[in-house]
Amino acid sequence: MEGTPWTSVGLVSQDLERMGKMSRQDSGNFLGSFLLGTAIGTVAGLLYAPRTGRETRKLLKKSADALPELAEDLSSTLQLQADRLSESALKQWEETLDRLREAAKAGIEAADAQKRAIQSAQEREKTP
Repeated sequence: MEGTPWTSVGLVSQDLERMGKMSRQDSGNFLGSFLLGTAIGTVAGLLYAPRTGRETRKLLKKSADALPELAEDLSSTLQLQADRLSESALKQWEETLDRLREAAKAGIEAADAQKRAIQSAQEREKTP
């Protein structure tokens, strides 16, 4: 059935499944890498810092005070990324719907052509 409309529909569903898996994997990889990098950076900074305990505590307090601003920046960045991903997903969805419409149209046309061919063959059988 190579090249039939049903093959096209199958390819579309495979594309949708692949896109879903890739976006979930990309999000998980990004978040995991971000958290791992944060942890490693924190530990390395504390272990190799040439400061006394008091100085390190002051630095940690300043860092903690700056945390809300950092969280706000991160939130804004994530929102921008989400907006871009949303736009991209919408575009891919529209492209997929277009391909699905084309496949459905081709299927209808093929069915109509087959129906005409069957009717023609039946009419030839009826005529002496």
